[in-house]
Formats: sequence, C-alpha cells, structure tokens
Amino acid sequence: MVWSMEISECLNELFVQLFRDILIIEEKALKKGEHLNLTINDIHVIEAIGDGVPKNMSSVAKSLRVTTGTLTISVNSLVKKGYVDRVRSEEDRRVVLVSLTETGRRAYREHKRFHEHMIECITGRLDPDESKVLAGALTNMIRFFEEQK
Repeated sequence: MVWSMEISECLNELFVQLFRDILIIEEKALKKGEHLNLTINDIHVIEAIGDGVPKNMSSVAKSLRVTTGTLTISVNSLVKKGYVDRVRSEEDRRVVLVSLTETGRRAYREHKRFHEHMIECITGRLDPDESKVLAGALTNMIRFFEEQK
C-alpha cells in the first residue's frame, strides 16, 4: 500500500481489490467442494433461501435485490441441478414457495463454513479493539450502501 496516495484513492483501491478477491476466493472454494456445478450466483440464491422453512419467491428476490423474474431463472436452474424444491402454497396457489433439498442444505452448510473460516482467519489477525473498529467501519459502509438503493 502506498501511503503517499490520497486516502480516498487508497480506500477505493482497497475496496475494489477486496471485493474482487472475495469473489475469486469464493469461486475457488466452490471448485474444491462437492458442488462443482454451482456458480457464485447459485450459491447466493441458496444462501438467500436458507435451510429453514420454505420462503416465497418474492421475499427471496427482495433479499437478493433482484426481480422475481430474474430469480425464477436461477431457481429453475437450481431445481434442475437438484438443489431447490419449488411448490405452490396451499393457502394461496399464486404464491410459489422455495426450499432447499438435502443437497441444497449440504451446499448451504458448506458455504456457511467457508464464510465462518474466512472471518476466523481475518479476526485472528486482529486484536479485539481492531475487530470492533473494523465492525464499526463496515457497519457504516453498509448504511451508506443501503441509503444508495
């Protein structure tokens, strides 16, 4: 890192590199696991569906910040790959509910462990005060991004 840079240029460079590196590391982790046929997009949809009770398509789309139509394309692919089940709600047949199959739950848990390991490795290099500062800074970033939607 070049300290003579303007702090805003330095932060921009760090953010771009961080976002890029996280995606690369996630892709590499996917290719090492049992779920070789999943894309980063697939795993994010699986993550949004979660391993709990079935969720309606609208709520999953909202959490991913995509349209229901866009989510439908991803869900169709995940149904074909055997990761997601899709059923109509008994109460309202217009509502489509999605849930993870056992294979989908395994992928979900594997990806969750990946994130937990990543956080453990990062926080393991920080003292408790640095971890608190990092959490505060990231919280402020998220608030900024939420305001931009």
